[in-house]
Amino acid sequence: MGDGGESRALRQVAVARKWLENPRVGYDGGVAAHAAGGSQELSCVALAGARVSVAEPGRVVCSLRVRAPVADAEGSWHTGAIAAVVDCVCSAVVHTVVGAPTATVHYSLSYFSPADRDTEVEVEGRVVSRKGKLTAATVEVRKKESGELVAVGRQWVTPTWPTKANKTSKL
Repeated sequence: MGDGGESRALRQVAVARKWLENPRVGYDGGVAAHAAGGSQELSCVALAGARVSVAEPGRVVCSLRVRAPVADAEGSWHTGAIAAVVDCVCSAVVHTVVGAPTATVHYSLSYFSPADRDTEVEVEGRVVSRKGKLTAATVEVRKKESGELVAVGRQWVTPTWPTKANKTSKL
């Protein structure tokens, strides 16, 4: 990879890291205009306090503490909030290799065990396959202390704007 490619890859990783720590950040690395109106509010609430420990092309790892606003009546992390976090991490990890916003083509999420309020969780996303315009990512959510699996998400996504890989589309 030449200097330009390496520089672009580092930029894409930096944007993904910033976005996970503040979902109001846009794809250019600045605060997105659409975020000011609250369209990213669910992501902001679900990811509040997230800290990224690894961000590299094709892989991101972050941790966060399950907070009261995203817990259900019994004090467990709400499944919708888990889904929002998994979706955000999938988007971020794909951005590290595609460098563009994406649209989900297929999404699946399996829940394995609950995480209670104040539990710290670790979320790891990986790009696992690329086929033409499609990129597949998986995300594992685990309780940080015990390593117990909370959820696994899988997504196939495609870029929503032209990239080097999809500029020749006839669609």
